[in-house]
Amino acid sequence: MEEKNSVKKKIECVTVCGQIEGHYSLGEGQKSTKYEELIPRLVSLEQSEEVGGVLFILNTVGGDVEAGLAIAELIASMSKPTASLVLGGGHSIGVPLAVAADRSFIVPSATMTVHPVRYNGLVLGVEQSFRYFRQMQDRINGFIVAHSRISDGDLRRLMFATDELASDTGSVVNGAEAVSLGMIDETGGVKEAIRWLTNHIGC
Repeated sequence: MEEKNSVKKKIECVTVCGQIEGHYSLGEGQKSTKYEELIPRLVSLEQSEEVGGVLFILNTVGGDVEAGLAIAELIASMSKPTASLVLGGGHSIGVPLAVAADRSFIVPSATMTVHPVRYNGLVLGVEQSFRYFRQMQDRINGFIVAHSRISDGDLRRLMFATDELASDTGSVVNGAEAVSLGMIDETGGVKEAIRWLTNHIGC
């Protein structure tokens, strides 16, 4: 008779795509990941006895910075093994989401886009506004550096490059380069990510 503890647990797949939608709803026709839906799902997965690990499939184009960082912090705090797989692209806040998992993967054709915090709408040109942006950038950078192998210096160099993006500062990093920089753990696809999770369920 098979003991309860030896029952094979499943790997749950969570897709994070489009823009990370935070406090404001996006317009019709835009793909988005809503943080008010994703957060309770992650809490439910953390509590589930049937789920042994979680695979996050990422293809993001940025979005709400506060909401994205909140989701990343929640992923990082999960006790179950987690892996992230970047397909297509991980843009802006997609970087913290990718590195939040215990093990991060990126397919060779995918890219990571790194740039400073942006803000849409009215911005008051006062010291308090610039201080807020600096603090937000430091929070994001601190999270990325703490959950990956990239140095703060390399991250800031990529973020403030002026010869990469048209009409913007930042960098587009391909899969192999993201791994060599220590931003992502390894290149690979769903096979490698599931193999890693399977080997770490129950550890």
